[in-house]
Amino acid sequence: MLRINRIIGSRLDQAFHDRLHRLERRNAVDEVQLSIDDLERRQFATKTRRGQDLVIALPRHHRLFDGAVLLLDDCQAIVVRTAGQRWLRLEPRSIGDAVELGYQIGHLGWPVRFEGEVLFVEVQGRPENYMVRLGDLIWSRRVGMSVIDAGASDKA
Repeated sequence: MLRINRIIGSRLDQAFHDRLHRLERRNAVDEVQLSIDDLERRQFATKTRRGQDLVIALPRHHRLFDGAVLLLDDCQAIVVRTAGQRWLRLEPRSIGDAVELGYQIGHLGWPVRFEGEVLFVEVQGRPENYMVRLGDLIWSRRVGMSVIDAGASDKA
């Protein structure tokens, strides 16, 4: 049984891209399939798709997410995959728009991830509710927005 006590990073992080790609070519990347509700848990036992037993015991400040890298070494990797998770992909048009977007999202306390200049917000509920909260930033097209299904795209 393998014990996981931290999240190494995101599979979207450029720092992990080449290593994960090499392991994927060798069929050495295993996945833990979790529900959205499981992402909120800090301690539980589970199995990877290939049947490896895991005990996940994370500190309070760590939160699981789709694409979380739990193990990465020269021989193997274990990555979290979440069925049905959706993300808002937000792309500010200018530095000023990015500052205002960051302020708004920080004030609202939404869970986020970054990929370059693009901000991903985890959707918990209806995407329309997020559009209303961001108001003029979205309607005036100062921030481009799209909804990404984690199961259908590698962008989230």
